[in-house]
Amino acid sequence: MRDIMGMMGKVKEMQSKMEKVQQEIAALEIEGRAGGGLVTVILNGKGEMRGLKIDPSLFKEDEVEILEDLIVAAHKDAKEKGEAQAQEKMADLTAGLPLPPGMKLPF
Repeated sequence: MRDIMGMMGKVKEMQSKMEKVQQEIAALEIEGRAGGGLVTVILNGKGEMRGLKIDPSLFKEDEVEILEDLIVAAHKDAKEKGEAQAQEKMADLTAGLPLPPGMKLPF
């Protein structure tokens, strides 16, 4: 019975840590850049766009497609950086847990 109680305590502790890490991830602010910094996208840890900066030199009628591509590329860059940071934080939390390869938390 003590083993079960001890295990339940560890589960609650893990849940608490998981919630804290999820809050930390949500609070992240990640910048993605494209075009050598001509376009910058700012995302939060949930992947929601919080800002967009565009160098005025890109505001030319004949460069609309280039600008669109740079915005998409900057967003992708920020999203990938955010996912990497989130995985790093979760890896710290799950260190030592016998999780199967490829299993990600939260589920």
